Amino acid sequence: MAARLVQRCCWRHFSAFVSAPSAIPASLLAPVGKVAVARALPQAPLAPFHASSPSGWADRFSVKEQVEDSRNPEHKAIGEVVETATSPEELFQLTELHALDSNQASLIITQLSRLAAEKKLETESILQDGRFQQLIGITDSQISQVWNNTLVNLLKSLYSLGMDGNRREMQSVEQEVLWRLRRLTFRQLASLAEFLAVKQGKESKLLHEVIKKLELRWTELEGTRTVVMLMGKVGHVSPALMDRLEDKALELAEQFNPDDIRRIMLALAYKNRRCVPLLRALSYHLIQKHSELSLNLLLDLIFAYGKLNFHQPQVFQKIATDLHPHVSAMTPVEVTRCVRSFALLKWLSLPLFEAIAQYTLDNRNQLSVAHLCGIILSFARLNFQPSGSEDFYNMVHEVLQGQLDSLEPHLLTDLVWSLCVLQQAKAPYLQRVLAPDFHARLQGDQPLKTQNLRLKLIHINATAKLESPDYQGPFLPAEMLSAAQPAGEKVTLLQSSLREALAGVLGSRHNGRFDVHTIYGWQIDAEMVVNSENKPLPLEDFAAPHLLRSEGTKPLPPGARRVAFLRWEFPNFSNRSKDLLGRYAMAQRHIQAAGFLVVDVS
Repeated sequence: MAARLVQRCCWRHFSAFVSAPSAIPASLLAPVGKVAVARALPQAPLAPFHASSPSGWADRFSVKEQVEDSRNPEHKAIGEVVETATSPEELFQLTELHALDSNQASLIITQLSRLAAEKKLETESILQDGRFQQLIGITDSQISQVWNNTLVNLLKSLYSLGMDGNRREMQSVEQEVLWRLRRLTFRQLASLAEFLAVKQGKESKLLHEVIKKLELRWTELEGTRTVVMLMGKVGHVSPALMDRLEDKALELAEQFNPDDIRRIMLALAYKNRRCVPLLRALSYHLIQKHSELSLNLLLDLIFAYGKLNFHQPQVFQKIATDLHPHVSAMTPVEVTRCVRSFALLKWLSLPLFEAIAQYTLDNRNQLSVAHLCGIILSFARLNFQPSGSEDFYNMVHEVLQGQLDSLEPHLLTDLVWSLCVLQQAKAPYLQRVLAPDFHARLQGDQPLKTQNLRLKLIHINATAKLESPDYQGPFLPAEMLSAAQPAGEKVTLLQSSLREALAGVLGSRHNGRFDVHTIYGWQIDAEMVVNSENKPLPLEDFAAPHLLRSEGTKPLPPGARRVAFLRWEFPNFSNRSKDLLGRYAMAQRHIQAAGFLVVDVS
């Protein structure tokens, strides 16, 4: 290390000396001396690294590199040959015809990597070629004289060619890059970070060092392209850097084009980073400035909004309106992705969903069973019934006939539950998931997943009992009807307000129940029995068929009614359109079918 440091210091003084041509004695310009000077002077490459990443802009040459290059016709001629070479053999011939310095050797290696990537050549044969070993030897012997930009491109090229990371020459290049990180421009650091994040992943030690420099020099960050690239490719590695990038993106929000907005939204969605100020700014500029959006961009945007559960009604309306004309030309994957995203957002656009229902009818032969299940699940989440529901559901039953056994148990449970929401669950569906052997297969899954599936089976069982008079069984055993409830569930403000309001009405605690868990899988926030004059009666005296264990045995007196209070606290969903949520609609139906008068509390 000390020898290399001395070499660098000597080189700095020598460069200052030769910068003035008149100061060079004529004797030093003899042919032999000319070769020595040419080898000593670091020359600029004449073609940028091909960059497997799209950030070629980060590989431009410095002004000093360009000036040095223009002063040397021989280097310029070699650079032109390297740039126009179409095969590795043409590049290797240069090693036989010219005495190359480290910059020229690095340039040839970079071009070899580009050709291998473009023409899909076998990299092993390139690495084993003796002339390649000669090029590596030249760069290694003069590594300190390689220009910064050329060095970054050299490292990328060696990674791309698959050179063994344990080789001394490879480690030498990596160490040299590590030493020079503080001298690299911000764009060079960003380009290197992008490449390492894609090629090496989070385990790369060099990547973490580069990111540390980016975090320290984040004030140098400028330009939308750099911000978008770092957020999409590097931000997930460092939360601290991502925080800075989000701040910068908010500052530049007005300058982003639609594709920039798409890439930023996806970067945030994949990491579940719900930066509300940035999302609002991007949404605003998307509406204000960009009128025409492509199909892929629209699908990516609505996916990101759904993944982040971020609600922007104006944006959703625009996306739904713009998607509508594209529906007939979509692929099944695109249709499924589209409808699922809107379902996650609980946003129903009737024209769009009608078009998707018609698409499903027209393209039934192109849709797989999984695609059809995805559409059914999304329709159920929003309780959407197509205008031509009879034709639609006839097609659904026809396609699903004989396919139930091929479905994975969790998907089959979700499918039958969705058909129950849509009131389309026929006896074969119910029998398949309520059979003892089926729910026994679900016992070995993860606890939370098992709990969710068990709750859906209880809902299906309730549908079979309350809404399917012709269904004869099987049903779930009694021990499965007490679904486990989430531990430590906090009492909400609406719940506490409801209890306070009912306390004065009930008169006695024996006249009401709170947080009632029914055998139908639904929780009733409050329950009471009133007589024909609407006066509360003691609940403990009467039979309660909706409970797993009833305290009383008496039937309700003539004219008496059970009253159930259901709380409406679904975030980000309009109170006026709450019946569109399939789960809530099914809960209302089941509780009403059980003999309750349902009071909606919101």
